[in-house]
Amino acid sequence: MEAPNLRQQCLTLLTLREPERKAHGVSTLDMSEQLGADVLIHEIPGIPGRLDRPELVSHKHIKLGALTTRQGHAALVHSIVHIEKNAIDLALDICWRFTGMPEAFYRDWLQVAREEAYHFTLLREHLMTLGFDYGDFPAHNGLWEMAERTRHDLLARVALVPRTLEARGLDASPAVKTKLVSIGDHRGGEILDIILRDEIGHVAVGNRWYGWLCEQRGLEPISTFESLRLTYKAPKLKGPFNLAARRAAGFKEEELAALL
Repeated sequence: MEAPNLRQQCLTLLTLREPERKAHGVSTLDMSEQLGADVLIHEIPGIPGRLDRPELVSHKHIKLGALTTRQGHAALVHSIVHIEKNAIDLALDICWRFTGMPEAFYRDWLQVAREEAYHFTLLREHLMTLGFDYGDFPAHNGLWEMAERTRHDLLARVALVPRTLEARGLDASPAVKTKLVSIGDHRGGEILDIILRDEIGHVAVGNRWYGWLCEQRGLEPISTFESLRLTYKAPKLKGPFNLAARRAAGFKEEELAALL
């Protein structure tokens, strides 16, 4: 029997329920194996694999509590751990789901998946030093809900997940770091610096392939983005914006002006 290609392995990893197994599996993928860029892969049940905890609730019901308490501190870190777990799933999903892109597309997202797995592991280990583990607090499912909405449209996926929802992490990171450092959590601040550095690259991957797809389809990027945002009910972004990080991630000045 022929060994599964990298895209098929991404689908298998996506269905794993235990996040630490998933992160380890992503980290140990053999990148020298065949990608199978043109192989049509059929969806299987259990996407994404997840445990019964954390309990998934509306974002309106997420209450972190006072940061000065042990529980509130851990709840904030847990919320970031959950984002990084979702980010692993999103990178795996875009790799297996969309067929026929250039090989560089899949290589880019495989690298993103590996870095998201690293972030998840760093943050989970940090959370455990606080006396808690992933799953101990409720979480919301906003990132994956947008993945579901854009499951049949690659242009919408790259426009509205990495370039919109994940780009919000660039905006939020400085304020969250300040909060953690203010209560003496310098290790948490260091981890957020690593994540911000890498996430600039991840958003840049989204920008690169969004621009490529727009060019291939003869679409004007800024007006197309707004049309996709409305069609797929993505949130209208509100400041403050980390303009330096967004510029580093490849957003054009016209795009940044449209945010303000």
